[in-house]
Amino acid sequence: MHSFEKLKIWQKAMDIAVKVYEVALLLPDDEKFNLIHQIKKCAVSIPSNIAEGAGRNHNKEFVQFLGISNGSTFELITQLLLAKRLKLIQEETIQPIINQLVEVSNMNFAFQKTLKINTNE
Repeated sequence: MHSFEKLKIWQKAMDIAVKVYEVALLLPDDEKFNLIHQIKKCAVSIPSNIAEGAGRNHNKEFVQFLGISNGSTFELITQLLLAKRLKLIQEETIQPIINQLVEVSNMNFAFQKTLKINTNE
């Protein structure tokens, strides 16, 4: 079992979630139950799955939840790019978040690799 609050990947994912909530306020109200809801859901899913995996009994389970977290990372990138294509938000607003998401994804893949090496199951 890992202390998820101490994990840099979780901390960065939490920072992204906060930023996404701030950016969601800039989107039009008519997207409240569509794109805004989906973007927020993905943003929350990233650190939540890291935390849930950290609370599991085995590294193999942790790796599985990190994979789910990474899927949400790519889903969120896609949704932000869609918002840009729909001209709902400016590129300069979302690009820093996308850069952070790519960083978290790279950290995630590296962490999964480390956990797999240390798994004796």
